[in-house]
Amino acid sequence: MAALWIKICGLRPAAAIEVAAGANAVGFVFHDASPRNLPLAAARELQQAVPAGVERVAVFLHPSQALVDAVLAAIEPDWLQTDAGDLPGLRLPDGLRVLPVLRDGAVDAATLPGRILFESARSGSGERADWGAASLLAGATQLVLAGGLHPANVAEAVRAVRPFGVDVSSGVERERGVKDARLIREFIRAAREAERAPSVEESR
Repeated sequence: MAALWIKICGLRPAAAIEVAAGANAVGFVFHDASPRNLPLAAARELQQAVPAGVERVAVFLHPSQALVDAVLAAIEPDWLQTDAGDLPGLRLPDGLRVLPVLRDGAVDAATLPGRILFESARSGSGERADWGAASLLAGATQLVLAGGLHPANVAEAVRAVRPFGVDVSSGVERERGVKDARLIREFIRAAREAERAPSVEESR
């Protein structure tokens, strides 16, 4: 089994990005309604603090083409993340890797792409995704589990779902929109330990 892919989303201070060096990816949010929203100038500056080998994900929710174009020009991300339903209406450059977001109750297993982010109904809200549904899909695609994860439950989630990866945002915040370095470290440690443990089925 490949090593667990860990993404810390909604990062803003450079210090928080440096703490996330143990993760595989960091997410920069570009959505005005989010407390984690980044102005383009701040995103340009923050991307310089991303450690070598850590992927940069531009995170959107129902974006305009103009916003997508501006972000891609500003930071040249490794991945673009947005709801799967947004993608047909966007013009994206060839070769850009895309992480479609699929949500509880809106998944057609027959048309799954190679990698998805499986999320609860509302991103960044702390709502837990349906782990049972996620577990069924994890065998068919590289599923990144998001929604309601935090240091105290990520190990259970990894053992239950056996996802390709996990994604956390509000679960490592000391207040809404403000990341906590200690919680980020605890989340990464717990997720890494869990990937080496037997799955729920294997332990029975």
